[in-house]
Amino acid sequence: MNWISPLTALYAGAVTVPLLLLLYFLKLKRQESVVPSTLLWKRAVQDLQVNAPFQRLRRNILLLLQMLMLLAILAALAGPVMSLHSLKVERYVLLIDNSASMNADDVEPTRLGYAKEQATIFVRSITEKSFMSFRNRPPQIMVITINDSAKVVCNFTSDTNQLVRTIEHIRAGDGRSSLGQGLALARAYCQSPDPEANNRSAEQAAQLVLFSDGCIQDLQNLKVSANELIFQAIGSSSDNVAITAMKARRSFENAQRIDVFVTLTNYNDTQVNTDLQLSINGDLKAVKNLVIDGKKIDALSKKVINGKVSVDFEVSSLEFGIIEAKLLRKDILAVDDTAWSIISAPRDVKTLLVTDNNVVLESALKACRQIKLFKCTHAEFSQMDSKAMEITRSYDVFVLDNHDGASVGRGTYLVFGKPPQETGIEVAGQSQNQLIVDYRAKHPVLNYVNMDNLFVGKCYDLKLPRDSEVLAEFDKGPAIGLIRRNNSTFITAGFDVMDSNWPFEPGFVLFVYNAVAFLAEEAGLVEKTEIQVAEPVSLLGLNADQEALFNGPGYKDEKIIVTKSGKLRLPVMERAGLYELKLPDADPKVYAVNLLDSEESDIAPKDQLSLVGQEIKASESTVKRFNMPIWPYIVAIVLLLVCAEWLVYNSKIRI
Repeated sequence: MNWISPLTALYAGAVTVPLLLLLYFLKLKRQESVVPSTLLWKRAVQDLQVNAPFQRLRRNILLLLQMLMLLAILAALAGPVMSLHSLKVERYVLLIDNSASMNADDVEPTRLGYAKEQATIFVRSITEKSFMSFRNRPPQIMVITINDSAKVVCNFTSDTNQLVRTIEHIRAGDGRSSLGQGLALARAYCQSPDPEANNRSAEQAAQLVLFSDGCIQDLQNLKVSANELIFQAIGSSSDNVAITAMKARRSFENAQRIDVFVTLTNYNDTQVNTDLQLSINGDLKAVKNLVIDGKKIDALSKKVINGKVSVDFEVSSLEFGIIEAKLLRKDILAVDDTAWSIISAPRDVKTLLVTDNNVVLESALKACRQIKLFKCTHAEFSQMDSKAMEITRSYDVFVLDNHDGASVGRGTYLVFGKPPQETGIEVAGQSQNQLIVDYRAKHPVLNYVNMDNLFVGKCYDLKLPRDSEVLAEFDKGPAIGLIRRNNSTFITAGFDVMDSNWPFEPGFVLFVYNAVAFLAEEAGLVEKTEIQVAEPVSLLGLNADQEALFNGPGYKDEKIIVTKSGKLRLPVMERAGLYELKLPDADPKVYAVNLLDSEESDIAPKDQLSLVGQEIKASESTVKRFNMPIWPYIVAIVLLLVCAEWLVYNSKIRI
């Protein structure tokens, strides 16, 4: 039993109890009258005896009832609280999920709002201060938010007001839900000190309490000890249709034509009929009605397969454009109902082809309409001032055909044959008659490129650095690699195109186009404008110390200063939407931040967490107050005593 304000009750009792007793001690002054008989005045005689000063109190039921009422009122004023839970630990860590799925509004006001209410009840239950308690000290609580990363928003404290304010100020994000960093952070703060260090004793391990819908993507790699984690499940519905992929690109054949590809996923059990609209710069271009099948269970793998449908649009524009795809069906999660893509105005990529006369490679480059092609021989290239070209940015991309491996300047390079020295690639010899055995078909360089039939008569045996990426492999080693060194990017193919059948394959021209486009983006010519939530973005090559303004969800004319090295790091973009960066004497830069995460959009609440070798079931009920106030029951008792006193008093005055 705890007492919240016992001193207040003691002060009030010290005043009111003596006053009540004094009323029964005082002698009443009555007017004397002569009557023929005192038979009817026995009660008056008894009152005279009771109210005579300094006489012994006689048994009086009214005094007893009034004293009980007064004591009950004082007890209620003291704020008694009964503890309904035995606290076995002294430290708690609250892990509150504020990822994208917690924006769902299937519970009031949202999943995150409900989780904050539950966390607040938990905090008030075990940290409310009292003057009298069987517990030596209230437990300490830490609050950590988890999404793409974990963040300590309140360190260990037993201050109820501080904890409640911190929980109230937690804001939702639109990122993925990851528990791993939250566990690591909680354990780092909760690690017991060495019992032999500085004469300090080891502290008891903290209890972790997770408030989440269970839509966590890294559970398969996590492990917790027995009873370490309590899971409070949030959410009640899985009604959601999401845009899980979107890509807009200008046509390879016609720069005016823009192809937009959108993938929709249905996470409901039943079929869904919805409309998808497409607009550019706010102008509606098309609306398509789509029917998406519900999710089903695969008969062989027993896995859940969600209904999907892909749709493509074709629009025309030669200008900069913000393309918006929007679902017109309302569901419980709105953040994945809209996606954006930024299309820049067509711009030629200045490409220098270094070759002695490779007609095939020259023809492939000329077929790419967005490439402005320049040509020189190896002898002419060796006489160029690489430092001057780097400063003036004379060319965006260099294509080296059968280079001799000599040193080159900084830049972006597509290399066929022997790689330059800057790549750090070792040439171990040569091989003959090689076939492609594996390649990364989803990499931007090899996107839509079929390499299954590629045959090479003679090639170099390359040993790529450890930090490089292998895009395609022969049976004896790498065929195509991606290397980044000293602010330069190299795509190397360790063979001469003319020693292969690639020029006769339709994928060769597409490979050249993809490679040049990828290198142009690496060079900063084609700026990356479609960003994942919380993805870091930095700009290089700006004027030092200039001031930029940043606007978007959560930001209003946020000032950012370019460093002395000419680098500008954008603030973290935690919400999906459109962001704008304004630089002096330059056109505004627009960034589209999308969720586009099929796992995070699968918002069906989980009733258990599947960790490594362990299943953690959700608590069977919502969080309830551990400490129950008793004063309402005492007030009810006071009302009963008032009724009893009224009955007794009325029975005494009857004649």
